[in-house]
Amino acid sequence: MTTQMQTAVGRFVWHDLSTTDVEAAKRFYTELLGWDVEVWKPGEMDYSMISAKGSQHGGFGEAQGGAPSHWLGHVVVEDLDAAGKRAQGSGGMILDGPMDIPEVGKILIVRDPQGAVISAFQPTVGSDATVPEGVFAWDELYTNDVDAAKRFYREVFGWESEDTDMGGWTYTMFKTSETQVAGCMTIPEGEGTPPHWYPYLSTDDVDAATEKAKQLGAKVYHGPTDIPGDMGRFSVLADPTGATFGLHHYKPSS
Repeated sequence: MTTQMQTAVGRFVWHDLSTTDVEAAKRFYTELLGWDVEVWKPGEMDYSMISAKGSQHGGFGEAQGGAPSHWLGHVVVEDLDAAGKRAQGSGGMILDGPMDIPEVGKILIVRDPQGAVISAFQPTVGSDATVPEGVFAWDELYTNDVDAAKRFYREVFGWESEDTDMGGWTYTMFKTSETQVAGCMTIPEGEGTPPHWYPYLSTDDVDAATEKAKQLGAKVYHGPTDIPGDMGRFSVLADPTGATFGLHHYKPSS
């Protein structure tokens, strides 16, 4: 295993939007954030990739089986079969896969015990998994059982966890030995939202981007607001096809 691959293990390296309207989703995100879309032809079907800041970061695909629109994050593992067994042994369910992605690797889509969906990704032997930067700023798990989530993701991905008091409520950081990789929080009582993962997308101006997103048909759930601890500013929205996402800007204090 290369050093670059070792560094990527346990981290999100790709994001797919599974959506009920691919063309509408592409129009929304390219207009909102200035992304480009490049078409890759790995097989019989074309795959629209998100291109920005000189690299590829994710893609767009049709939601399958009547599923609602949602973002799916892919986390690097050393052994996909072993990760799948750990997920099942910890109360999770394999929804799809293993699936081979030509020239890239193979993925396994897993639902955790509370219902949130995530992907384990094993790169092709000899390839260098990289963590693209500048577009997907963060990943967050919204769940109804944080303690159970800590146990599950530690077993599957080896993530450690660290709780932070945010002034009346607790935010959990998932991390590898190298770095913080994602966050986790309890769904507020009465909100009625099912457990799910969603990404935060980088922008230079959260307020302006949130207003523009509204004009483009998005629904605002929360914010814009500052993050305690001088960690930037964010908002949480649903795109016009219904997928949850966040906007984030981090400006270090002077």
